[in-house]
Amino acid sequence: MKKIVIAIVSILLLSGCGSASATLNYKQISTDEAVTMMQEQSDYIILDVRTEEEFEEKHIPGAICIPNETIGSEEIPELADKDQLIMVYCRSGNRSKQAAEKLAKLGYTNIVEFGGINDWTGKTVSGAEQ
Repeated sequence: MKKIVIAIVSILLLSGCGSASATLNYKQISTDEAVTMMQEQSDYIILDVRTEEEFEEKHIPGAICIPNETIGSEEIPELADKDQLIMVYCRSGNRSKQAAEKLAKLGYTNIVEFGGINDWTGKTVSGAEQ
């Protein structure tokens, strides 16, 4: 009886450990690393997942806006190539992580999340400027 209890407890403990460790399906980098990637790469999308209003106030030049709240289970026409490098940011890094995970679940394979525009030291533009 004692061996059965030990076996059950061991199984429960081991299964609990497995579910606690989440695996990221995207790469997290710093804003400095993102700047370097943007200088070295040529075929990428900068994805701002804040609201349209936040995007209009200030965004990274060349970025497109697809709010995190609109990313669900349907295909995203603006992101047709699921293997293209997609560099995701928001205001502080929370929504960009959520969006990156959702994109990975949709089958996107080359997602890089670099936090928020609050940490961005490069150029920004407002309105429809690119």
